[in-house]
Amino acid sequence: MKVALAYSGGLDTSVAIRLLQEKYNADVITVSVDVGQDPKELKKIGEKAKKLGVIKHVHIDARGEFVEEYVFRSIKANGLYEGYPLSTALARYPIASKLVEVARREGAEAVAHGCTGKGNDQFRFDTTIAIKAPKLKIIAPIRELNLDRKWEIKYAREQGIPVPVNVGRPYSIDENLWGRSIEGGVLEDPSKAPPEDIYAWTRSPAKAPAKPHVVEIVFEKGVPVSIDGKRMSGPELVTRLNRLAGEHGVGRIELMEDRIMGLKARENYEAPAATVLIQAHRALEQLVLTKQELIFKGTVDQTWADLVYSGLWFNPLREDLDAFIERTQRRVTGKVKVELHRGSSRVIARSSPYSLYDKELVSFDRFGFDQRDAASIIKFHALQDRILSRRRRG
Repeated sequence: MKVALAYSGGLDTSVAIRLLQEKYNADVITVSVDVGQDPKELKKIGEKAKKLGVIKHVHIDARGEFVEEYVFRSIKANGLYEGYPLSTALARYPIASKLVEVARREGAEAVAHGCTGKGNDQFRFDTTIAIKAPKLKIIAPIRELNLDRKWEIKYAREQGIPVPVNVGRPYSIDENLWGRSIEGGVLEDPSKAPPEDIYAWTRSPAKAPAKPHVVEIVFEKGVPVSIDGKRMSGPELVTRLNRLAGEHGVGRIELMEDRIMGLKARENYEAPAATVLIQAHRALEQLVLTKQELIFKGTVDQTWADLVYSGLWFNPLREDLDAFIERTQRRVTGKVKVELHRGSSRVIARSSPYSLYDKELVSFDRFGFDQRDAASIIKFHALQDRILSRRRRG
């Protein structure tokens, strides 16, 4: 049996290669999809896979597609799940889609991934694969064999599988252009602070520059197109802002997350660019969208994020919500200035040709209308409340 495996080079997928060979008698084709992982690690992945006896390794650069088709949609939808930017969830869809493409091209009978039975990724992979290629068999060795991380580390040592973890530092790390997640080890104890060594993208706020830095971001129809006057491609812009905001300690997130399976999990993320861009995008929306649009879009954004988090990117509702979101973004064009300073980011200025702010009307120095007209409106404000109050007094 020929199997195409989504391969990251980490513990789970490296162990999965050998398990597929031994337990499933499979010829393995590994597929690595570049959505912004560490370039140094990506270079090693193919070599590692071949040393483990795969019949072929396929590498796909999907960074442009990931940003254009997934990240930018998420920015427009202010894609936050329980307060943090969707990153790992977003990246699973292009990875799973490319995996299916390779499996079909190579004539594989099945596809495989390294997901466990506790996590969220199994929903994202299995659902995407089932929609894209319902006839392909899905194999999840770690889940099917009911394996835990300690067993995997021991097995890897016995099999001579090089993996970047050990029992003393058993972190599970996933990264892409939009964010970096760190799980496992001491992080599973919510009563303990995350150790400094888990961070790679962000400087400690205590060691960040003392002087604040202001960055100007230009949006066109909801999409960020330039930083400080320089237009960039999507991947270049996100990479640049990750470095800039990360230097100032911006983007560290720690929270208790509600997983799809109903489990509460302590999660740690680094998302410098995502934090700043979504914050700036929301600030621009506040300037150009009406009150009613903002209220309704808040509900839409939350539903959109829940669908994407839960493995339902290809659900028709997500596409329907995108149609509404896209229409609102026609006016989300303008400039936003964000101040970065020792772990925090805050919007300090914004402007747009579609601004609904009218200085003449709102200024305390002059009035664009006759103030006395307001008294007539106030007479009917809370009218029903006043009637109810009279009824209660009898």
